[in-house]
Amino acid sequence: MAKIVQQAKRRVNAQQEEQTVIDLEQVKVTPRDQQVLNLLVQGCSNKEIAGQLNISPRTVKQHLRTLFLRAGIREGRKRVKLAIAMFSKEEAQS
Repeated sequence: MAKIVQQAKRRVNAQQEEQTVIDLEQVKVTPRDQQVLNLLVQGCSNKEIAGQLNISPRTVKQHLRTLFLRAGIREGRKRVKLAIAMFSKEEAQS
């Protein structure tokens, strides 16, 4: 019985996680953060982003880490959701 309850909880948690929408208007994004995110959405690696913005890869990593923390993101899947949200916002503005 306990195993069935655990499985049900996992399913509910997975569904809630999928339904989580990141509201970019609620996340403070500096102009430099925006540049980093735009390049990330385009598929650039941290090293490529660093090269294009003339900053170190470590600085790129810090920008992303700070953004994820501001957005309350601590899991990889949610980081992908942030990137998708950014891409969607960028597409809408084009």
